[in-house]
Order: sequence, then C-alpha cells, then structure tokens
Amino acid sequence: MDDQERADAFYAHVMGGGKVEADDWMPDDYRAAVLKFVEMHANSELMGVLPEREWILRAPTLKRKLALTSKVQDEVGHAQLLYRVAEDLGKPREQMLADLMAGKTKFHNVFHYPTRSWGDVGIIAWLVDAAAIVSQQALRDSSYAPYARTMKKICWEESVHIMHGRDVVLTLMNGTSRQREMVQEALDRWWGPLMQMHGPPTDPATDRDLIWKIKAKGNEQLRQEFLSIYVPRIWELGLTVPDAGLGYDEVEGRWHYTEPDWAELRNVVTGHGPMSQERLEFRRTNHAATQWVRDAVLGAPSAAA
Repeated sequence: MDDQERADAFYAHVMGGGKVEADDWMPDDYRAAVLKFVEMHANSELMGVLPEREWILRAPTLKRKLALTSKVQDEVGHAQLLYRVAEDLGKPREQMLADLMAGKTKFHNVFHYPTRSWGDVGIIAWLVDAAAIVSQQALRDSSYAPYARTMKKICWEESVHIMHGRDVVLTLMNGTSRQREMVQEALDRWWGPLMQMHGPPTDPATDRDLIWKIKAKGNEQLRQEFLSIYVPRIWELGLTVPDAGLGYDEVEGRWHYTEPDWAELRNVVTGHGPMSQERLEFRRTNHAATQWVRDAVLGAPSAAA
C-alpha cells in the first residue's frame, strides 16, 4: 500500500473501534493529536496538585492532613504515568516540562484559580474531580490503547479522591453555620470554572478527537452526565447551585443552564488566569532547585580515576 492507502486503512481501523499500540504504525496527524491530548492531561495532573498542596499544612486535623497528602501524591503519580504515555509518542519528558513552564502548552482551566478556604479543598476533591472522572471514564475506551489502560488505574484512584472530597463537604455541612457558609461560598466561586471545564460543544462531524475515537464522548455529553449525577447530590446536601437558569427539561431529556463564559475559558487556559503565572513560576523555581538531583541521577558517570 502507498502512504494514503495505509492511512485510510488505519483510520478505518480506529473509527471501527480498533485499538492502536505504541509500536504500531500511525499517521502523523493521529500521533500529533494523541500527543497533544495526553500531554495536556499530564500537565493538568502535575499542575492540579498546586491548589491543594497549599492546604496540607493548614488542614484542620492530622487525619485530614494525611488524606490530602495522599491525594496530592496520587495526582503527581498520575502525571508520571501520563508523561510516560506521551513520551512513547515521540516527545521527551524534559521538552514537555520545558514547554509547560514556558507557557507553550496548556493545563485545565480549574487549576488556574486560587483556593481561599478549606471549603475549596472539599469542592475541588468532590466536584472538580467528579467532572474530571466523567471525562476520564470515557477515555478508558480511547483508540490509543496505552492511554486507555493507564486511565483504568487513574479512574480507580480518582474515585477515592471524590469520596475524600465528599467526606470533607459532608463534615462541614454538618458543622456550624459558618462552615456551611464556607462550602456554599466555595461552590459559588467554583461553579463557573466547573461548567467551563469540559469545553464548549463541538461538532461530532468535525471533532477529530471524536472521529478518531481518541475520546469517546463529546464535551456537551460529558457536561450533561456531570449535571445529571451531581446536581441532585448538591441539592441533597442543602447547597444552592449558583445558576438561576439551571433546570432539567423532562421533554428534551437534558439540563438547561446559563451559557458558560467561553471567552474567560480561552483567556484562562492561555495563561491569563488569576493564578496562572504564579503556579507556573512555582514549577520553574522548583525545577531549578531540583536540577542537582537530575544531574546526579541522570548525568553521565564520571571517568574512573
């Protein structure tokens, strides 16, 4: 087969539900699309620890401190796994980290915002991670098999994180009026970024990630799934969703909501969020401070005396 015939056969394979392994031949367009998708996911796991790590030393009890430390450790481990998947597609990890720190690549919008209270820790672990796992569960069916396998482990651990966040929120909601207000105030601030998190609706006929089955579900389908599962749970706890336009349409079988601010989303993910530069500067400073470790572990051995 010539190159075009080979590419046509490849795309017929993935569009028909076939899987692709790292050492399989693949068209450059597919390789680039998977790499971009997985690299952003890896960046998001790495940067996603920063909003919560700020609260480890301020956790209210030793039990909470240990739980939050474990969660942060898990997220770094997820980044490690995903960077390995991305490396197999041809981009060295050091280059990925350099591009992240230079602001050349993106990470999810929710990790560009500040955490202002312990209520934020609960909302992030319960609802932000819930929105993420709705996407990640669909990625277990990705046409790129190494990514799909990695997502199985990540989803299992993320489900534990959601339980941790729910426990934090339940404890606060069963506490004082000030603690309940703390959770509601956190939800009010995080609802906008949460609704933006899955991205604007895309046309399935032109979305290559969907056509090539790199991801299994579209952005709006993921958002509808998140709303269907978690809005009733939010209401059950006595919390108010800060969207007067939110409601379920029984006839259409879908949730209506106030249109998210997509301009804000584009602005934030391109490095103009409230904490974007501070978070990237933390990574740059940390990377420079640990250079000696990489030199010692990865550097060329000294010549024998």
